[in-house]
Amino acid sequence: MKTETIKMIRLVGLIALVIVLIALGRSSFFSVSESEQAVLTTFGKYTKTVDAGLHGKLPWPFQAVIILPVNLTQKIELGYGSSGANQYYSIPEESMMITGDLNIVNIDFFVEWKISDPYKYLFETDSPNVILKNMLQSTVRSVVGTKQIDDVLTTGKIQIQADVKEMLRLHLDSQDIGVMILDVKVNDSEPPTEEVAKAFRDVETAKQEKETALNQAIAYKNSKLPEANAQADKIVRAAEGLKQSKINEAMGERDRFLSMYQEYANFPQITRDRMYLEALEDILPNIRVYIDDGSNVLKLLPLDGSDSTPVLPGNAGN
Repeated sequence: MKTETIKMIRLVGLIALVIVLIALGRSSFFSVSESEQAVLTTFGKYTKTVDAGLHGKLPWPFQAVIILPVNLTQKIELGYGSSGANQYYSIPEESMMITGDLNIVNIDFFVEWKISDPYKYLFETDSPNVILKNMLQSTVRSVVGTKQIDDVLTTGKIQIQADVKEMLRLHLDSQDIGVMILDVKVNDSEPPTEEVAKAFRDVETAKQEKETALNQAIAYKNSKLPEANAQADKIVRAAEGLKQSKINEAMGERDRFLSMYQEYANFPQITRDRMYLEALEDILPNIRVYIDDGSNVLKLLPLDGSDSTPVLPGNAGN
């Protein structure tokens, strides 16, 4: 009986030894996937960070390993929360903010981030996820507080996203908590009441109608401008032609006057008489003129054989 008890004790001891050996063997190896990194500690103190693959370590309690999803994109929801597939609820204390023109607006943000330094994330920061969300809330309120409500509700969302991302990146660089920001998006923004929301929707509709009218006006201008340019070019060419014609006519008159003056300078009396007769012919084209030169000889001008009534020298002015 005593022998059987000893055998039983030895068997239990052997089984316990095997279990301990198996446990030690299993705790001496660990595997890290491609999207992860592992932090190895010795008696709770940081030892090193290892990448993907199969690794060995001292069994517990000498060494322990903490595996972190460093390549996994994580998210922060600010202003709203989710509780299942397509089930969202608002968190007013996070989403309600004051704009730069002292209006109240509800705005929701969606932020993507990941772990950039496992050591700093675990050992140099207490609750880095909480710190990151608090930092995000402070940054968002600072940025929204500098914007006009029109920008927050309409066309300024892209700039707000960029400003929040850049400011948050600067804060993380200064705090160095082992995380990095990948993207910041404005999920939604709206006034706190439906009446105000409707007013802003009407403003947005008016802006779109204005843009449409402006585009139509530009299209009409572009369709009419070539025709107007052609017409203007035609008028300019006509004016240039008329200008040249007048110049040529003036030059002809000038040459005629100079020629007449030269003739007058050479033969003044003859030229005066001819000009006088030409003037009479222009004034009285159908009148026959008789001129008495004092020698009792009548000269008939013009000698065209017409039957016009003659004008004698005594009544030539009549």
